[in-house]
Amino acid sequence: MPDNPDIKMIADYMENGFLENIIDMFRHDRNLFKLLGSLMADERNRVRLGVIALVEALKPQYYGELIKTIPDIAKNLKSQDAIARADAVYLMEVIGHESAIPYLKELLNDENILVREITQDAIIELSQK
Repeated sequence: MPDNPDIKMIADYMENGFLENIIDMFRHDRNLFKLLGSLMADERNRVRLGVIALVEALKPQYYGELIKTIPDIAKNLKSQDAIARADAVYLMEVIGHESAIPYLKELLNDENILVREITQDAIIELSQK
């Protein structure tokens, strides 16, 4: 994870269960959206799952901002950790924009069966939108 104090603070808050506080932060400062890709790079599962919950909460009101984060989130598809790759795929599916499909296609031959399966499901879901 990059040495950015905002990312570290948000990730630590996320790990400690302060999701509502983070949602409020994002609602008040839309510049924080650019940190989502870096937050998904956190090695802590709880942080990555928190980012997914954050996106689910923000999606109805901030869909346009979330679409712009797809290229940064896609960088996590190259993680050495299969669970981190799967989480990034799922997050892109949650955002729900077809611009994620080209990034996801790169994982259709992933070495990990879980990653391949979640990627196939995500591509099907996004193709139907």
